Amino acid sequence: MAAINLAPSPTRAARRKWTYEDYLALPDDGNRYEIIEGVLYMVNAPGIKHQFIVSEINRQMANFVIEHNLGCVLTAPFEVHLAEDTRPVQPDIIFIKAGNWPGAEAKFYEGAPDLIVEVISPSSLRMDQHIKFNAYELAGVPEYWIASPKTRSVEVLTLSGGEYALLGQFVEDEVIKSAVLTDLSIVTSSLFPPR
Repeated sequence: MAAINLAPSPTRAARRKWTYEDYLALPDDGNRYEIIEGVLYMVNAPGIKHQFIVSEINRQMANFVIEHNLGCVLTAPFEVHLAEDTRPVQPDIIFIKAGNWPGAEAKFYEGAPDLIVEVISPSSLRMDQHIKFNAYELAGVPEYWIASPKTRSVEVLTLSGGEYALLGQFVEDEVIKSAVLTDLSIVTSSLFPPR
């Protein structure tokens, strides 16, 4: 998920803090926007490789979740409101446990989803590995996956003592392990398009 920081330059003395009300007033120009810690980001349209990976993770994860009646898997664009100054974010994929389901009429998810997945691209590397990493950690998202098309790998991070710890980095024919979806069995290479 690529992002462009639209906030005023950080070197300015009085940096503007964007609010959800500011977000709602943005023009419907076909772009997707996110606000993280009061900074507005524009999300670029993803490429085919990115969407292939999102689709595969969603398909395999959702099949498992449905089969075991564990909750729901959703894909972007869907608003997640992590905190007052971090809303909305639109992760590539979220998993919400059945007990945390907000109901079918919900316009957004309030709080930390049980699991978030982001697929990185060259333009979203800093966003997914630093900005969103910190926001998800701070909000208490229990598990965060970062899928990298370049290295054809999936990093799984779990929250421990308020900080993310690496559960594993999975490549090739390794089975991805999850602390949240303990019996989930996804072969890493199955998530990436043929070379």
